[in-house]
Amino acid sequence: MSDSSPKPSTEVRARTETASDLITPTGTTTIADVVVSKIAGLATKEVAGVYALGGGPARAIGQLRERIPGARTNHSQGVSVEVGEVEAAVDLDLVAEYGPSIQDVAEGVRRNVIGSVERMTGLRVVEVNVVVNDIHLPEPEKAPEEPREPRVQ
Repeated sequence: MSDSSPKPSTEVRARTETASDLITPTGTTTIADVVVSKIAGLATKEVAGVYALGGGPARAIGQLRERIPGARTNHSQGVSVEVGEVEAAVDLDLVAEYGPSIQDVAEGVRRNVIGSVERMTGLRVVEVNVVVNDIHLPEPEKAPEEPREPRVQ
């Protein structure tokens, strides 16, 4: 009698085996939310067509924070995650560059985030939700300013 039950694809089997590597007979590996959010933020910034992460207020606060001497860049700005024992879900808020297809940018972000998080953590990413809050328009080139006559002599 042959077994007619569906066999999982190699990709699904590999992803399941990777996730199960976090829980072993010799111990459990726990990945903190902040680790996953930093990985997802860095992976998002690597995709062509992504200008910045975060909505308007988050970006403004991030720019102020970066001006403080000794402050570090917040790589998880605009990223929220839910991390379980073997799975993770990622929500991203971003600003896209004007020009490229937003659908293509979002799909590129999904592929890069899933690949990076799964490769680095062993967690299985079940979803990556992308919210595009704004479009960055290129700045027009400014003509060089002509020297002005002093107003007071």
